[in-house]
Amino acid sequence: MKFGEQLKRSLISQYSYYYISYDELKHELEENLRKSGGHWSQEMETAFLESLEVELDKVYTFSKVKHGEVVRRVKDAQKQVQHTVRMLNSNNPPSEADFDAIEEGLSDIIADVHDLAKFCRLNYTGFQKIIKKHDKKTGYILKPVFQVRLDSKPFFKENYDDLVQKLSQLYDVTRTRGNPVRGDPSAGGGQQNFVRQTTKYWVHPDNITELKLIILKHLPVLVFNTNKEFEKEDSAITSIYFDNANLDLYYGRLRKDEGAEAHRLRWYGGMDADTIFVERKTHREDWTGEKSVKARFPLKERHVNDFLHGKYTVEQAFAKMYKEGKKSIKEIQSLEALATEIQYTMLKKKLRPVVRTFYNRTAFQLPGDARVRISLDTELTMIREDNFDGIDRTHGNWRRTDIGVDWPFKQVADKDICRFPYAVLEVKLQTQLGQDPPEWIRELVGSHLVESVPKFSKFLHGVATLLYDKVDAIPFWLPQMNVDIKSPPKPTNLNITRPNRSEIDYDVDDDDDSAMIDAMQAPGNSMDLEEIAAQGYGSITNSTSVGIPSENAAYYQRKIRMARNPFSRKCYQTLAALDHYLHGDQISKVPAGTVFDTRVKAPQGKTIYVPVRVEPKVYFATERTFLSWLSIAILLFGVSTTLLTYGTSTTMIASVGFFITSLVTIVHSVVTYARRVVYIRLKRAVDYEDRLAPPTICVLLTLSILFSFYCNMV
Repeated sequence: MKFGEQLKRSLISQYSYYYISYDELKHELEENLRKSGGHWSQEMETAFLESLEVELDKVYTFSKVKHGEVVRRVKDAQKQVQHTVRMLNSNNPPSEADFDAIEEGLSDIIADVHDLAKFCRLNYTGFQKIIKKHDKKTGYILKPVFQVRLDSKPFFKENYDDLVQKLSQLYDVTRTRGNPVRGDPSAGGGQQNFVRQTTKYWVHPDNITELKLIILKHLPVLVFNTNKEFEKEDSAITSIYFDNANLDLYYGRLRKDEGAEAHRLRWYGGMDADTIFVERKTHREDWTGEKSVKARFPLKERHVNDFLHGKYTVEQAFAKMYKEGKKSIKEIQSLEALATEIQYTMLKKKLRPVVRTFYNRTAFQLPGDARVRISLDTELTMIREDNFDGIDRTHGNWRRTDIGVDWPFKQVADKDICRFPYAVLEVKLQTQLGQDPPEWIRELVGSHLVESVPKFSKFLHGVATLLYDKVDAIPFWLPQMNVDIKSPPKPTNLNITRPNRSEIDYDVDDDDDSAMIDAMQAPGNSMDLEEIAAQGYGSITNSTSVGIPSENAAYYQRKIRMARNPFSRKCYQTLAALDHYLHGDQISKVPAGTVFDTRVKAPQGKTIYVPVRVEPKVYFATERTFLSWLSIAILLFGVSTTLLTYGTSTTMIASVGFFITSLVTIVHSVVTYARRVVYIRLKRAVDYEDRLAPPTICVLLTLSILFSFYCNMV
């Protein structure tokens, strides 16, 4: 779809006069080129630039005025909510209708924020499109010059986090009728008889604000300090990941080895944060009966360097904690043991800073209730901290000091930084056994707003991207970072609505309307795929392994849809079924349920790793399969020996068929067993199904029996 058509379909009617006049600018560009015979003059360039300036002023002024209006409406709503809550204990308490009216007003403000964000996003895209068209057709390079003008009037850089947090608090108070859930924001709740499920998704930048506005209607934004006004720096989270020159921790986490560790130092807010959290994440396989854990302890920033070098002892680090007595002796001893283990590992494995990750996090959770926790990390950035290439970036310190929270970190060299193009959504569910997650969660993760990327890791992505020449194994998502994850809209009950109005229209920006139709008609449930992935996609312990269609499957599906009569459709269905039987669902290097190309190839010299869960019973199952084949071979060999020993001269000839079948069965079972054992030990995500042997053995056995009958009849 052309952008001009997309703009007409996506614009908000109330804002229609304030959008970029894309068609007029395009017409001016083409008309001047036509009149000049394709020769673009400096006068034309000046006139076109003036037209762009007029459009930029119009868009910027409107967005600024509208944003101010929304801010004032939020302040008014805040006063109204506070007044209504104070009246709860009065002689004339507010009624349900009063709270409903406030909730409707907040819903209208939320819709305005959504519309404003969509307005700014669409206009910014319009300016980028028209400038690109100008540069392509005229030969004049306008993009870098006009980008400076855009940066001077940054309507597209407006941050809505402050509004989201305030709206979340107001909506939560209104929804609970003045009795919001109270509790310790850092509390995690009880862990007994609960199943924890953590899934990760990527979110396109165009969907971030809409996603936040949808979530805040169900969960409040988690605020740790309610007495402090929100500042941008408050949401910043920075971590320094450690590894050695051999990248042992990277490979361990990539392969999901049992007991694989990740060591990092994390702080919240700016560089002046005094408390640094020393953390260790440990991966545990499910068959061990243990859960992967994250443990940490606090350390003052001034002691970090000495602690990492063993000069600041564990006893010194916890002396003050013992003296204050705020924690029990048992808790302090547990933290001491953790600190001792971390310090020993740091020194023994010669760990040093490798990668820094920075992002701004918006967390949604009921205080003190960890049953549903959603976090959205935006502006994710990875930065090199190592000295493997001979450049001392930290100058002997435990972290770089030339950067802080000043995203996008323009002072950092391009080879040292990776600005991740998407936001990362993490959904943590803690449900009772047999209990389904909330319906709105299922709808959210099945919508077009998110894209499932199981087991995504910021640490792995940072190392694989920034130290690409040093690693020979990479995560499955890395080769396809150029794939656009933005999907066509899907029908959902989570759309942002205004009171007594229809749902707000979504913009459609795909190149083909049929893509949206196909997506809406696609069978299956995205949450089901994600649940499978969360349980260990590509698991060779599962009889129904998660795979992808064969290379011809898409071709046959397209032919089936385009078939003009039932006979042709039936023929293609038959061919598709035959192709599926012969080639089946091939286990891919990419998990099912993603938009990625399923036929991804590893770059030259690299290996793609997919985490595969391997339990001890897998080895026993492989051995049982091998012994079953051997028992069949022995049985056939026994038949052959009986015919050879007690039969006539003709049956002696027939025994040859059974002997050959037995021999083929033994050879094939040994080769298959050896290959499977190697694949299991290497955790290879390959096809473990044996489609060739069973029919082959059956054919040979049938031929042997027929030959035996033939010999006796002759």
